[in-house]
Amino acid sequence: MDLAALPKVELHSHLDCCLSYDAVRQIDPGTTRDRYDRQFVAPARCGSLADYLWYTLNHRAALQTERALRIAVRDAFAQMAADHVVYAELRFAPLVHLEEGLTPDEVVGAVAEETVRQTQETGIEASIILCTLRDFDTDASLRTARLVERHAASGPVTALDIAGDEATFPLDPHLPAFERVRQAGLGVTVHAGEAAGPASVWEALDAVATRRIGHGVRAVEDSDLVARLAEERIHLELCPSCNVQTGAVTAFDAHPVDQLRKAGVRVGISTDTRGVSGIRLTQEYQRLRETFGWTLADYARVNRDALDASFAPADVRARVSGLLDAAYSEVSS
Repeated sequence: MDLAALPKVELHSHLDCCLSYDAVRQIDPGTTRDRYDRQFVAPARCGSLADYLWYTLNHRAALQTERALRIAVRDAFAQMAADHVVYAELRFAPLVHLEEGLTPDEVVGAVAEETVRQTQETGIEASIILCTLRDFDTDASLRTARLVERHAASGPVTALDIAGDEATFPLDPHLPAFERVRQAGLGVTVHAGEAAGPASVWEALDAVATRRIGHGVRAVEDSDLVARLAEERIHLELCPSCNVQTGAVTAFDAHPVDQLRKAGVRVGISTDTRGVSGIRLTQEYQRLRETFGWTLADYARVNRDALDASFAPADVRARVSGLLDAAYSEVSS
């Protein structure tokens, strides 16, 4: 089984944490490989999510111009093409890219325009999720929600997410933003159950009414929550290697991805932060095969579940479904 050749759906990929060394060199030709490895790539094990997030700030600092943002999009598509990703949802927080004078609409417009161009050039279907951050106030989250509304009308923007350290910052200040996006008929997803335990997942489900959870890996600590996730067909955007790196789980073979899937929870597999984690999606698939013995049927199931949970428009969903069906035709759906 050639894992690199399998078509893949990736729902959880942070555009502003994906920069390869070559991309950083395009933005700042003075960047050495040593500096990139020290400042842009986190160690295999961090002391906490907060320690890990320090490395993301260096990616963010590099992405303060339209040129840099477009380089990031092109770089992300090149990396996804190497992994044979056929549908992706790229997410980023537009309000952290304003330090050199761009407006929020200019930031989103540049990323959206380049995403459409790269889809046309590569054939990789893609949507954009805009993130607010846990340490933002209510007004900043509402500004982000309004960006989702405005740009969803004319481009690939489809949803609102919230990222950051859920163990430190509460969800309550951001609920008006999520309600605004939901009332507009657009998608929502919530980072939860990574730095904080099952309570943060319960909160996301009850307060936001989300059908998707970013990570949610610590849901496994609560059997009632696992049962609810399975019964309500809530989708978990799982990123196993990154969860080890941030300390959410102790080791790859201790990751509950296989346990959750066998309990009936819908899961998808993503890289989270390709640049910070130094990971490719094909490597994630290889680790799942080596650690849990995953087969073609397992990859078929997680990719179909991810597509079902995606924010893709109906026509895109149909095209991608056809690609999955062709590749996994020997496996019953």
